[in-house]
Amino acid sequence: MTIDIDERERRAKEYFHSGFNCCQSVALAFSGLAGIDEKALAAAASGFGGGFGRLREVCGCVSGMTLIAGFVSPAHEPSNMEARRDNYALVQELAEEFRKKEGSIVCRELLGLAPGTKEGPTPNPRTPEYYKSRSCGDRVAAAARILAERLQKI
Repeated sequence: MTIDIDERERRAKEYFHSGFNCCQSVALAFSGLAGIDEKALAAAASGFGGGFGRLREVCGCVSGMTLIAGFVSPAHEPSNMEARRDNYALVQELAEEFRKKEGSIVCRELLGLAPGTKEGPTPNPRTPEYYKSRSCGDRVAAAARILAERLQKI
């Protein structure tokens, strides 16, 4: 599969800086590959931002890669163990590469939040200060690069 890696990385960062959450930003950078329109993909990815709805668990960047993995290595038949294995292998590979590059796949850890930190469901306003205080824009770009590089091999 031929993919412009730099373009996917750029698009992911642009989506993030236009207000989409981290999962949406990564997934939307690959919307053409997913075969569904951007609005539907943004809706499907919407609850995964902030480490699952701001629970600060699995990073939304990893969730975005996982969502796209489901389209490029689908496992939609419960009895097809080979497809499930292939999908899980791809997800594990992507997550491990992200962990190596970023140090963790857990949102809370990436943001330097204390264990057990509780946040409400209200997202932070997307202001210039917000974008300066978070390295999430660089992380969505890194996730897009990891995913694009892996998809080049398919």
